[in-house]
Amino acid sequence: MGQAAGISIGYMAERTGLAVSAIRYYEEQGLVAPWRNAGGQRRFLRADIRRLSFVMIAQQFGFSLPEIRDLLSQLPGGRTPTPEDWAALSATFRSHLDQRIETLERLRDNLDGCIGCGCLSLPKCALYNPKDSAQTRGSGPRYLMGDRPATQSGS
Repeated sequence: MGQAAGISIGYMAERTGLAVSAIRYYEEQGLVAPWRNAGGQRRFLRADIRRLSFVMIAQQFGFSLPEIRDLLSQLPGGRTPTPEDWAALSATFRSHLDQRIETLERLRDNLDGCIGCGCLSLPKCALYNPKDSAQTRGSGPRYLMGDRPATQSGS
């Protein structure tokens, strides 16, 4: 199948393992932009196989479709992305992944202790978050979000 003719949605489904309906949904979400041939059939670039594969991987890592769309917006429209284009996207993706990994590590390491949520229901909370001092930094599980407990001075 030549690049000029594009590939069919059926072939795209076969290559990516996605259902045709999922590919249409991703099209509606702006993640791929096929064109129509003279017969009105969708046609995709071969590079769209890689785009949809990236979508599937990013979703497995917990990225939302709007986040994925923002990442993919770094790729050029109207032409097949070059290795340099993918490298630039990869650097941004890697940065996002590093942030998620740090958050997951904090979750793993602190889930059984005080996470700065303000519940004050565990004995450790009185040590790490006395009188819910974490709430002065904002709402939510402050220590899981990256804040650190204040150093206890003699208390």
